[in-house]
Amino acid sequence: MLTQTNDPDGAEHTARPMRGPGRPVGDHEEKRAELLRAATSVIAEQGFARASLRKVAERAGYTTGAVTYYFANKSDLVHALAESRFDRYDTLLDAVAPEADIRGLLQQWLEMSVGEPEFSHVMSQLLANTQFDAKLRETIARRYASYRARFADVVREGQRRGTIRDDVSAVILVDQIGAMGDGLAIIAPLEPHNFGADKIEQILDGVIRLISPP
Repeated sequence: MLTQTNDPDGAEHTARPMRGPGRPVGDHEEKRAELLRAATSVIAEQGFARASLRKVAERAGYTTGAVTYYFANKSDLVHALAESRFDRYDTLLDAVAPEADIRGLLQQWLEMSVGEPEFSHVMSQLLANTQFDAKLRETIARRYASYRARFADVVREGQRRGTIRDDVSAVILVDQIGAMGDGLAIIAPLEPHNFGADKIEQILDGVIRLISPP
């Protein structure tokens, strides 16, 4: 039976039916993904410091012991969560790389930032915690460097095709686009009313004009 539970700060959420202890039944990767979604929800609502394996377990409907089958501790869960964020970025790149579709990449990225505010909230929390967690800092730096390198390859392909200006290096263009995107990812969830479909189209038009051949 579903029940309403209250967090210490008074926020309510619907708890899923509690499952028994031990390994959760089902596909390993599917269950890991389910727990990462629960962790995303908890961190987005309560912040990194207040998140715990117990709260993640409750949100997913498992016992804490079942969660530790997949993640040894909170640090292990957080690092897996960081990896999963960049897996999403890599999926976006995979979709646009063949045609060097920068507009399509940015559109999906913005729609994810606006349509999935939890994603941006959690990324902000993870980035803030890198100053206290050297391993997390290394993980995010490694994945972000890999993402930028792949993004630069997409830009170079656009330059080769003549759709992206080549008087500025692909690396610099990626840094500029990334800086704009990161800023929008922070602001958009705070002002969702200011980032409707028309506004996103205007932003995309502006970015494409900036990176198009002069």
